[in-house]
Amino acid sequence: MLTKRIIPCLDVRKGKVTKGVRFQNNQDLGDPVEMAAAYSEGGCDELVFYDITASAERRPIDIGMVEAVAKAIHIPFAVGGGISGLDDMSRVLLAGAEKVSVNSLAVATPAIIADGAKAFGSQCIVLGMDPVKTDDRAKCPSGYEITVRGFRERTGLDALEWAKRAEGLGAGEIVVNSVDADGTRNGYELELTRLIAVNVGIPVVASGGAGVPEHLADVFTKGAADAAIIASMIHTGEYTIRRIKDRLIESGVPIRKKW
Repeated sequence: MLTKRIIPCLDVRKGKVTKGVRFQNNQDLGDPVEMAAAYSEGGCDELVFYDITASAERRPIDIGMVEAVAKAIHIPFAVGGGISGLDDMSRVLLAGAEKVSVNSLAVATPAIIADGAKAFGSQCIVLGMDPVKTDDRAKCPSGYEITVRGFRERTGLDALEWAKRAEGLGAGEIVVNSVDADGTRNGYELELTRLIAVNVGIPVVASGGAGVPEHLADVFTKGAADAAIIASMIHTGEYTIRRIKDRLIESGVPIRKKW
């Protein structure tokens, strides 16, 4: 059985790690390079960095930060935010990242997924999606609509249809970040995560809502996720990655130990 992955997420704004609830009322928490190094040493399996205002501000990602992080850690990491094309993908990968996450760009230009997969391999291309619940089943039969630009714009795209299309275009992984659960620490959106996970053949990463280790156990079992992103529960110091993994192992979830 494949082990489940634990992936701390560092949302970066103006050079600082920040966290809020549904991208609102954000508070700065620390230096991204220092936090990345600490989590890497603490036993996480991968890391993900999002420059959360790059797309909204229509500017490129901070390559200097990517290079600094690559030198400070010894695990794979993905980078998203401010990616405008193949050249940006190439710069991010050459700076030391293993994966590039595209979200708003992929919605606007779906061919970037296929182009990126062809140029760098599907394993390097991650589709990030930010679905929100909707009652408009005529437009979105799954009950979830894709948003872009940091939850700021609804697109009319059905989340499940978009996931399947992205897989067909060559995406190697999908991060499903629930708009409704983001930052709440009330648990992942299990229905949404499972909906995507059981209908695509590539790994699905759950994101948004983790507050206690039991939430991860639920999303790995009930939500069928291959990996889970965590943020607030470790950024606050309430939990360590080791403690989370120990609790998951006690629950029977296959987890890779690093100590």
